[in-house]
Amino acid sequence: MKTTAIILAAGKAKRMMADKNKLFLELRKPILIHAVEAFENHRLINEIIIVVNKKDLEVCSKIVEKNIFKKIQKIIVGGETRQQSSYNGVMEADSDIIIIHDGARPLVTEDSITNSIRDALNYGASVVAVPLKETVKKVDNCFVKNTLDRDALWIAQTPQTFKADIIKKAHEAAERDGFFGKDDSSLVERLGYKVRICMGHYENLKITTPDDLIIAKHIFKKNNGDYYD
Repeated sequence: MKTTAIILAAGKAKRMMADKNKLFLELRKPILIHAVEAFENHRLINEIIIVVNKKDLEVCSKIVEKNIFKKIQKIIVGGETRQQSSYNGVMEADSDIIIIHDGARPLVTEDSITNSIRDALNYGASVVAVPLKETVKKVDNCFVKNTLDRDALWIAQTPQTFKADIIKKAHEAAERDGFFGKDDSSLVERLGYKVRICMGHYENLKITTPDDLIIAKHIFKKNNGDYYD
């Protein structure tokens, strides 16, 4: 069995208000490198494909070259949207299992990767997620319409893992039909496949804003006593 990890790193960092791709910001080392290392060091991952913006291709290549990675096979250019970038990565992969991860999630754990792959093998598709803690209100024009059942709601994260034929078929169908989903799982759900929820970790946050970066620093400090600000 061959497993390919696709690391999506083509974001525009508008909400981060940074002058460069947020994944090149430092948490002792670039955020992207933390994410890549999680898959590089995982025994079930055979190869890694990184997807970046065209303008970041050279910078990303230089950052990767400074680190010793044996599993990175390609660094490719993404599209205008996350879905298009994911499509490009998926179509480059020649493997049995494809695991897709946001490069902006540097705190992904070994067990999340392992369990996601296990569930994809057993069920065809798997999404790492955590139960919703807060109460959610559906609102119309600033007035509450109803309260959603929190017990049935989960917060989707990455990695999201699929048998290769399923995710390729889902992306091809979305491309053909002009459908844009919220994540890769939504493309698979649309075709009627069941997607297994895999329990994740609340610390596996996606770094999107300056506040997220501060939170991530505190988590790294908690998990690694020698971390510096």
